Amino acid sequence: MVASAVASPLCTWLVAAYISVSGEKTNHRPNASPALFSSSKRLSRSARRKLPAVTDCKNFSGGGGGLMSSLCGSSITNLMTSLEPCEEYYKSKPLSSSFSILGSENSFFIFGLKNSPPSSMNRTQKRIDRTSQTGKRKTMAIAIQPSKEATTKKKPITKNRRVVVTGLGVVSPVGDVADVFYENLLEGVSGISEIEAFNCDQFPTKIAGEIKSFSADGWVAPKLSKRADKFMLYLLTAGKKALEDGGVTKDVMKDLDVTKCGVIIGSALGGMKIFQDGIEALMVSYRKMNPFCVPFATTNMGSAILAMDLGWMGPNYSISTACATSNFCILNAANHITRGESDMMLCGGSDSAIIPIGLGGFVACNSLSQRNSDPKRASRPWDVSRDGFVMGEGAGVLLLEELEHAKARGAKIYAEFLGGSFTSDAYHMTESRPDGTGIALCIEKALTQSGVAREDVNYINAHATSTPSGDLHEYEAIMRSFGDNSELKINSTKSIIGHLLGAAGAVEAIATVKAIQTGWLHPNMNLENPDVGVDKNVLVGAKKEQCNIKVALSNSFGFGGHNSSIVFAPYKDQ
Repeated sequence: MVASAVASPLCTWLVAAYISVSGEKTNHRPNASPALFSSSKRLSRSARRKLPAVTDCKNFSGGGGGLMSSLCGSSITNLMTSLEPCEEYYKSKPLSSSFSILGSENSFFIFGLKNSPPSSMNRTQKRIDRTSQTGKRKTMAIAIQPSKEATTKKKPITKNRRVVVTGLGVVSPVGDVADVFYENLLEGVSGISEIEAFNCDQFPTKIAGEIKSFSADGWVAPKLSKRADKFMLYLLTAGKKALEDGGVTKDVMKDLDVTKCGVIIGSALGGMKIFQDGIEALMVSYRKMNPFCVPFATTNMGSAILAMDLGWMGPNYSISTACATSNFCILNAANHITRGESDMMLCGGSDSAIIPIGLGGFVACNSLSQRNSDPKRASRPWDVSRDGFVMGEGAGVLLLEELEHAKARGAKIYAEFLGGSFTSDAYHMTESRPDGTGIALCIEKALTQSGVAREDVNYINAHATSTPSGDLHEYEAIMRSFGDNSELKINSTKSIIGHLLGAAGAVEAIATVKAIQTGWLHPNMNLENPDVGVDKNVLVGAKKEQCNIKVALSNSFGFGGHNSSIVFAPYKDQ
């Protein structure tokens, strides 16, 4: 088995060498067999059998030893008894004319480029082309044949793999424990206030959903805590809190198959603070820059470090689709489980962009509310006097798990994840389609993919950011999909904590799951005068409302036209 695995790529390399040398007269080696390197005619089968075995490594070394001499005496020496290709190559497809083969006396390279081959290769290529056209001669193809084991291995059966939520971790302006977070949402405790992290006098917006007190002690190593950006600290803390909430103790960790445990936690903007600090240091000298500036600024590094910390070797990456980031991560994580690639996934999003460059950037886009005199009333989705969204920060992480895996370890099950969908508006960088077509299509596809009837959906946690056009576009799309559903209730978590950017979807998914668990929907704050065309009866009022949720939908949309909808339902043991 080992010999065949080595022989295939090695034979490929040797055939490449043979083709290149045969087209370069000046590179003929004096010690090489003329029958192998000089003849332009194809040897007959009987003639090939009579060729002497090549055992002297100096015939391959090009005068300088090289790669082949280093292989002498090894276990694969017997694989190099002849440069004449095996019968498998004669049965395979001809070389594509798009490949260029470059050779030198001691090395050979194959590039899959569309460049024409060197002039010295024209005769060789023409012979190959004529052979493929006439069909009278067998041809050679440079290819690595897959092993039989790889082709016969069966794909695992995944049709019955259900995905459930077994853990919740959150860092937010109104709490960093899932139960406390949701209790504050139910009571309408606003997390929006004046920004204290830096002086905002030069900005027209001076308010945000800022986290006033946060500590990573006990969750993140002190040295890393000093070096990392806050988005990463939020992510690591929320991720580990989700594990703790899911009952994944050290003893449970010992029994996990770490190759089937993964992390997909994204970020819209990544480590903006550490990158901003790097730019300021660069203004003095590159020698002043933090060596962690680039890796800690990238959006993937939070997921990567969490996976390293846990030793989880399953799917590990981040997705960045602006404010739709978290939903994309959650749905992709669930797909890994349903396909049988993972049993357990940490997924969600994290962002911390309440810094001068972040605030200034959104101000320049004319996206933010300027209701500085009354911060708690600034975020007001669907209200006629809304004037933009309020930035927030934090992280949300869900622990998704395959149902039987969760039951086997006696895990608490919050809800079942049914599925979701993505679409693109393909319309504008920051505005959704006025007719809501992209959003409506996303909702319809999410219901289809989840196998849910539209009349069963009776709760929607809307994206609703408090922007003049965005709120109405989403509302109209929802009404187009669910207008006949008299039981439907809609709310916006952003009315209480602001817009957490890439973390918004995950934090709102946690709110959705807690609504399923508790049977209570948090209020829509500051909805005093609904905009024209908005039915106030469909929206949750200024106080929490009780609801026996059958199926819940959570929407997230992002700059660039990224639409996402994910679907949850109470877990029922079928």
